[in-house]
Amino acid sequence: MSQNVLVTGCGRSYALGYNLALRYLESGDTVAASVRKPSPELEQLREKYGDKLIILTMDIGDTASVNAAAEALAAKTDHLDLIINNAVTTSPDVGKGFFDANLDYIARAIDVAAVGPMRVIKAFYPLLKKSAGTGLIMNISSEAGSISKCYRTNMIDYGMSKAALNMATMNLANTFKDDPQINIFCVHPGWIRTDGKPDNPAPLSSYEAAGILKDLFEQRREDKTGHRFITNRGEDYPF
Repeated sequence: MSQNVLVTGCGRSYALGYNLALRYLESGDTVAASVRKPSPELEQLREKYGDKLIILTMDIGDTASVNAAAEALAAKTDHLDLIINNAVTTSPDVGKGFFDANLDYIARAIDVAAVGPMRVIKAFYPLLKKSAGTGLIMNISSEAGSISKCYRTNMIDYGMSKAALNMATMNLANTFKDDPQINIFCVHPGWIRTDGKPDNPAPLSSYEAAGILKDLFEQRREDKTGHRFITNRGEDYPF
């Protein structure tokens, strides 16, 4: 049965969000794809899929923008079945270590990557609650957000923001634990060529990764008791 899906951060055709949207469109689902600024690539996709693709302009770092996007979507559909929080940001110093990085960049990264998904969940929750089945929330995290597995001395803003997203996921899992209609996970999507560069050594293209994740999401939709941080293969990953 077809479903209504919201995917955030869909502006670049070589990245994960766009390809998640594409995978669901190919399956006959209706997709609300969010972008912070106009995306010619997404507009081209709408030419092919028509009303099945709803493009939302939304800055997840701005509560008013998120609320406005939720209102706009509510005017076009009466429910959501799946929210995929994919949008993220990193600072210009993401590759630098502690002594060289500008630490003032960190707060913005956390606001977008961790608080942003919470804004989205809060604003779109009324639509998700109207799903005929279990409304699912999947937060795209990263192994870089695992505190117990941390090995890096760089990517401070990215790692901290994903660790914060994992905490947000657990807090919301507690919030929804007695609600059989809502489920939530954070997922490490695997090592992906999200920059679109052919010399990137990552084993998965964004399109391949999106297909793996799409299958995983449906496999875990009804799982309310398992570990909340999982890999793209459905394995538990340590917080």
